[in-house]
Amino acid sequence: MSANGNNATPPSPAIAPGAEEIDTAAVARELGERWPGGVDPRIPALVPGFDAPFFQAGLAGYSDAAMRILARRHGAPFAVTEALLDRMLLGGGHGFDKADLALIAEALPVSAEDQPLAGQIIGSDPDEMAAAALKMIEQATRGDKQYRSMAYGDGPRPGGTDPRWVGARHEEGRLETCSTRSEGDCSTDGEEDCTPEALLVPENYDPRIVFHGRVVGERRPATEGTDGQVGNLPHAGGPVGKPPHAGLAFATIDVNLACPVKKIDRKQRGGHWLSEPDGAIELLKAVRAAVPERIVCTVKLRRGYDDTPEMARNFERIFNASYELGYAWATVHARTVEQKYLGPSRWTFLKDLCGRHRDKLVFGSGDVWDVHDIFKMMAYTGVTGVSVARGCIGNPWIFRQARRMIAGGAPVVPTLDEQRAVLMEHFRLSIALNGEQVGGRMMRKFAIKFARHHPDPEAVKVAMCCVSTLADWNAALAAHYPQPAGAKGG
Repeated sequence: MSANGNNATPPSPAIAPGAEEIDTAAVARELGERWPGGVDPRIPALVPGFDAPFFQAGLAGYSDAAMRILARRHGAPFAVTEALLDRMLLGGGHGFDKADLALIAEALPVSAEDQPLAGQIIGSDPDEMAAAALKMIEQATRGDKQYRSMAYGDGPRPGGTDPRWVGARHEEGRLETCSTRSEGDCSTDGEEDCTPEALLVPENYDPRIVFHGRVVGERRPATEGTDGQVGNLPHAGGPVGKPPHAGLAFATIDVNLACPVKKIDRKQRGGHWLSEPDGAIELLKAVRAAVPERIVCTVKLRRGYDDTPEMARNFERIFNASYELGYAWATVHARTVEQKYLGPSRWTFLKDLCGRHRDKLVFGSGDVWDVHDIFKMMAYTGVTGVSVARGCIGNPWIFRQARRMIAGGAPVVPTLDEQRAVLMEHFRLSIALNGEQVGGRMMRKFAIKFARHHPDPEAVKVAMCCVSTLADWNAALAAHYPQPAGAKGG
């Protein structure tokens, strides 16, 4: 989840005594010499394509497909959606939009670049979380009512809270529910289908994209466009003739037990569960039971609800249980829920945690503001990799810089021309996805963050605060990011 200026500490170092002495260039170079891409080989073995030891975190209000694609184009190997509320996902209508990869592909044919992708889910009820996670993985292959019946008692519950059911599986396009097998053994001989007839995918399933009761478009190949044409973006999903949504899927499901926002905590979601470990473990059990075994599940945590000994014990219970239940890794933010985004994170906590769990995959988060912090955190704490959150807002170059350092080079700051090109690219992606009015407003907050790379950041911030339309955006770029003489307009 993201923070705004009223509840976030400005960029500052984490609590990590001695970390300032770390030679980040040497750390990065050594990683590159040890492993291809500098990443622990267990990570790409679990998630093919995850080929570097960092990723773009899920950021509420920021990390939509436009931001994620821009990060990919600058070297991010993996990204996470915003935290998606289970009840919204189950509700139908607009609630599933941010998880509907086919719908996103209709707006952004280049969304094929946004892989591998984690779908992050947040909620308060095990059955709702389980059914919503399954709906995300299946991309709503069944009707909305069928997923809701799983969550609310009219059908098999994928979370295993109904003793009749262990979980719902979807292997090789064929659904089966495991009513008679033991947990963890969902193999099938390919002959018997124990799925209730009502839950089978109908043979005449309509593959068209249907949104809120109406067809919103044909599944057509993307068209080649010219640079600068909003809404006619270059096709990056394969050869012409291949539907832009083909093969798009969530590579992992990430359970959010970390969000510290007050309204989330009050409604028993996110970071709230660090104060109730029994409930947190039930959520984790339910999601892992519902999601097919071939799909990786992960969890996002904070170091505790607060810094009391009781909450430290709660964290340990949840952390250990997640791996015992089959979660591949935990991403641990080094602040408490009570802290929200105030004050420094404690990398000392991550260092102790990783020292006691050397066999586990753990990603770290908190106070990663520039590329050097990625390698500083890895060297100081021993984390497997780093989740880059606020540090990548308006700074997709952080991923390019990190890859360059792993290859033995020095990080290069973006030129003014590169800044202009990326700002224009982001704006085109955003309004293609969200429309000019919404996309234009959204880009204000991004542009303010991008401004820190500019020689006159305050002037850029003032100009970008008023941007709403493409014309406004072009005018602001012309004023503050002038193109070289003779260059073509973007």
